[in-house]
Amino acid sequence: MDVITLDFETFYSKQFSLSKLTTEEYIRSDEFETIGVATKINNHTAQWFPNYANDIETHFAGIDWDKSILVAHNAMFDGAILSWRYGVKPKIIADTMSMARAVDGVTVRHSLKACSERYNLGAKGTEVLNALGKRLKDFSLYELNEYGKYCLNDVDLTFRLFCTYAKHFNVEELEVISNTMKMFTEPVLELDSPLLEQHLDSVITEKEKLMEAAKACSEVLQSNPKFAECLKSLGVTPPTKISPRTGKETFAFSKSDKAMTDLLEHPNSAVQALVAARMGVKSTLEETRTLRLLNIAKRAGVLPVPLRYYAAHTGRWGGSDKLNMQNLPSRGSNTIKQSIVAPDGYMIIDADSSQIEARTLAWLSGQTDLVDAFANNEDVYKIMASQIYNKPEEDITKDERFVGKSVILGSGYGMGHKRFKDQLSEFNVDIDIEEAKNIIHIYRDSYPCIPALWKEAQRCLDALMRKQSCALGKHPKAIHLGENGFYLPNGMTLNYPDLQIDQEGQYTYASRNSRTKIYGGKVIENVCQALARCIISWQMVQIAKYFKVALTVHDSLVCVIEEDEVYDAQEFIESIMRTSPKWAKGLPLDCESGVGKNYGACS
Repeated sequence: MDVITLDFETFYSKQFSLSKLTTEEYIRSDEFETIGVATKINNHTAQWFPNYANDIETHFAGIDWDKSILVAHNAMFDGAILSWRYGVKPKIIADTMSMARAVDGVTVRHSLKACSERYNLGAKGTEVLNALGKRLKDFSLYELNEYGKYCLNDVDLTFRLFCTYAKHFNVEELEVISNTMKMFTEPVLELDSPLLEQHLDSVITEKEKLMEAAKACSEVLQSNPKFAECLKSLGVTPPTKISPRTGKETFAFSKSDKAMTDLLEHPNSAVQALVAARMGVKSTLEETRTLRLLNIAKRAGVLPVPLRYYAAHTGRWGGSDKLNMQNLPSRGSNTIKQSIVAPDGYMIIDADSSQIEARTLAWLSGQTDLVDAFANNEDVYKIMASQIYNKPEEDITKDERFVGKSVILGSGYGMGHKRFKDQLSEFNVDIDIEEAKNIIHIYRDSYPCIPALWKEAQRCLDALMRKQSCALGKHPKAIHLGENGFYLPNGMTLNYPDLQIDQEGQYTYASRNSRTKIYGGKVIENVCQALARCIISWQMVQIAKYFKVALTVHDSLVCVIEEDEVYDAQEFIESIMRTSPKWAKGLPLDCESGVGKNYGACS
C-alpha cells in the first residue's frame, strides 16, 4: 500500500480557529476554507497544491485511496477535511499524534513541534503565524509560496515521525488507530433533534433549581472540609491527590483536577450542580453536552464520534473534541443515548464484554476456581455472597448478591474495608465498619492468588526502580516487566514515568498535573485495564472487517448494521467477543448485547 502523508492549511482567525471551536464545528462551518494542501507519496518529494480551480480535487483523484494509508499529525482534523469536504475515504488512517501518545506516554506534549524536537527530526516553521486572518485571495504569490514551503516541511516531519513510530506498532494496532479515526471522519450515527431540544429544556429547569439551592449554602462551597462532607452526604467519596508542594494527601477540588471535573459528569444531577456551583461554572455537563449534540444535529444531523486513542497510560480511549462519548449517563436519564439513532434501514448493536476485568484478574493471578466458575457461566456473585453470608447460593437474596457483586468487581485491586463501605453507601447499601472488614477478609481468603498477585506487583515496582525485569502473574505472553515498564501483548508498554519512592516506602509517579500514588494493587488495576483494552481492540479489529464499528465505550463495541442482517451480525459479534486473542489462552470471555433503533434502547 502507498503511504500518503498529508497536511491541510486552512483559513483561521482570532475568532475562527481550533482554539475557539471544536474540530467538527470548524470544518463544517460556512467560514471554512482550504488554503492549500501538501502531500507526500511514500518517500518521494512532497508536493504543494494551493486551492486554485480544481487542482486539489484533480490531485486527489489521481490517488488510489482504496490502496493507501493516510498519514497525518492530528488525522482527526485532516482526515475529516478529506472525507467531509472532498469525499475521500482512505483504506487506513494512521495518526502520528495518536502514535506519540502510545509510544512517548500521555504526560508529555504531542504537537508536531514537540514530537519532532524529541526525536531530532527537524524544526517546524512559524509561517503559519503570518496567515492569521488571511483568505486565499489575500496571499501574494510570494506569501503563498512561503506558506507552501512551511506545509511541505510539516509533511516531511510527519512522514519522519511515522517512520520513527511505526517500528513500535504491529498491523493490528495500526488498524485500531484507523478504526478510531474513522469513527469521526466517516460517521454513521444520527441525532434526534426534537428529543434533544426537549431534554435541554428540562435539564436547564432542573439545573437552575439545584444550583440555587447549592449557592444558598456559600460556607459549604468555600470550605474544603464542609464541601467534602456535602459530597459524602450525596454518596460521593471526595477526590484526593498528592500535593506537589507539600508531598501530602490533600483534596482534589480545583478546576485542574480531573477527578473534580469528572464529577461534573456524575449521574446524580445534584452532584453535578454542587460541583458546578463550587467551580463557578454556569452550566452542568448534562446541559453543555446536550446543547453540543443539538448543534451538531442542526449542522449535519450525523454524529462524528471523537475519541482520543491512548488517552490513558493503560491504553484506554478517552473523550475528545469537547464531547466525552466515553462517559454518557449509564444511570438516571437515558435521553442522550436515546437521541443517538441509526440511519434509515439500519439498527444499532451494543455488545458489552461481561466482567472482563474481573475475569482477566482471576486468569492472570491463576485463581483457577474463579476462572472455572466464569468459564462455566456460574453466578460468581452468588458464590461470593454465599461465602460472605455463610448460606447456600439458592438462599441468597438480591441485596446479598449485590454485595457479592460489589466485592468481585471492586475488591480485586486491594481496596480496604473503609473504601468498600463507602462504595456500597454510594448505592444506598449501608453496612457497619466491622462487617465491611469481615467481607474484605472473606474475599481475600477465598481467592488468595489475587492478594498474592498484588504482592508480585509491588515487587515489580521495586524491580522497575532498579531497571530490572520481573515476572508478573501466570501468563508471561500477556504481561511481563522489562527495563522500561510492563510489556503488553499489543506491543505497547505500561510505564510509570519518573517513578520515585519516599522514606515511608510509598511509590509515586509523574502524572499530568501532580504526582500519583502507585502500589501493588493499583498496578494490577492498571494491568487488568490495559489487558482488557488489548482484548477489546483486538475484537474491534476482527468485527470491523465485516461491520461498521461506530463507537467504543470502555468494554463495549457499538456497531451500525443493515436491518436485514442485524441478527446474523449480532450472533457474529457475540462470537468474536467471546473469543480470546491467542496470547490469552484459557481466559473465559462472555458478552451481552442489545439491538435497537437508538443507542439507549440497546445499551
